Amino acid sequence: MTIKLVALVPMLCLMIGTAAAQEPKVTSLMSKDLPENPDREALMITVEHAPGGSSTIHRHNAHSFVYVLEGSVVMQLKGGQQVTLTPGQTFYEGPDDVHVVDRNASATQPAKFLVLLIKDKGAPALVPAQ
Repeated sequence: MTIKLVALVPMLCLMIGTAAAQEPKVTSLMSKDLPENPDREALMITVEHAPGGSSTIHRHNAHSFVYVLEGSVVMQLKGGQQVTLTPGQTFYEGPDDVHVVDRNASATQPAKFLVLLIKDKGAPALVPAQ
């Protein structure tokens, strides 16, 4: 039994490392209060997916405008169709939408997109969803 457990530890570490490597890199570019609507703010970020990378199911509770910069990404909202986007193409998520698919379409090339969020001031940019 001890030998089997010892053999499983490296395998579990490899699996955990692989799962962690799939998380996107999110970079905050700017945040701006909206004076005409004091309870709201704009947040601009970039999201980079490694080859084969993806995000977990989530929502933004915001108006979310996506612009693909590099590579190609597959997007799908709950109840909607999957779409594959390439550089220059756009995608929109409303405050009530659940983002069920957000992944790099390529297993060999990275993907990067710009996101502008119009959200409640101080609210998190991303909320896990089911």
